[in-house]
Amino acid sequence: MKDERIQMGHGSGGKLSHDLIADIMLPAFKNPILAEMHDGAKLQIQAAKLAFTTDSFIVKPVFFPGGDIGKLSVCGTVNDLAMTGAVPLYLSVAFILEEGFPVQDLKTIVQSIQTAAAEAGVFIVTGDTKVAERGAVDGIYINTAGIGKIMDDVDITPARVHAGQDIILSGHIGDHAVSVMAERHGITLPQAITSDCAPLNGLVKEMLLAVPQISILRDPTRGGVATILNEIASQAKVGILLKETAIPIRPEVAAVCDMLGFDPLYLANEGKILAFVDSAYSEQLVGVMHQHQYGRDARIIGSVTANNRGSVGLRTTIGGVRLLDMLASDQLPRIC
Repeated sequence: MKDERIQMGHGSGGKLSHDLIADIMLPAFKNPILAEMHDGAKLQIQAAKLAFTTDSFIVKPVFFPGGDIGKLSVCGTVNDLAMTGAVPLYLSVAFILEEGFPVQDLKTIVQSIQTAAAEAGVFIVTGDTKVAERGAVDGIYINTAGIGKIMDDVDITPARVHAGQDIILSGHIGDHAVSVMAERHGITLPQAITSDCAPLNGLVKEMLLAVPQISILRDPTRGGVATILNEIASQAKVGILLKETAIPIRPEVAAVCDMLGFDPLYLANEGKILAFVDSAYSEQLVGVMHQHQYGRDARIIGSVTANNRGSVGLRTTIGGVRLLDMLASDQLPRIC
């Protein structure tokens, strides 16, 4: 493209819009469904139970260690589908661009979207691009929606959560939020700390094929582990008791949180899973997760109780129990 920055005309629907789509979007997202270039994608899905979700991404900065807004937008929607027990199939991607946004950055983000979609095994089949006046948008916002087919014999619902079940976490928490926050404020972190942003549908499929008795799956994004577990405790009308010593937190993340006053239990993650399952299956499930790159640090972090329904407690290292409420407000806004 001759012009290296986004202009208002790129969202006009005219020649500049056509060039933007033809030069950047179509080569990256190329597939037979998108190539028909209808106003909407025509999808052939056999009789099945479907999952459908949508999400918007306004992360700042758009590039951060371990990912960018493009990868985040695909992984976020793929993971929402996976948490319902669905195999993600198709995504839509809509861009809202600020006039003046660098075209090279858009190309990088589009390629990142395609790389993440390829890893997740999903197709980008429709989309949209709008351009807002300079100052009306902070660079780039992305909305994605997704459709997936729910796996046979899978029933993921809070209603199946009951006392006596174990709670399994797939790995270290807080990496994504700390990485984005450090990039935003120019804080240098150890190279080992990068966002955990990743598509989890492959791991979830292996978990459900091995242990279809899983009651519920959730990815602890905004609000973190503590808020998501409060939601489940309230929906299922059960109590939850966590073991502080069992929750994996990298020492570097814990140190940053101590320094800045953040609680890692409330920080967003973009590549972690919480799973509830009867204790008879929990060790088997952890073993399956350990075989996958995104679950190699999985462990049991607590259990479901019949007491203190609707609440979440944390058994601390000194033996007391600390009550974990829902997050009242964002500790770190615009991180997903």
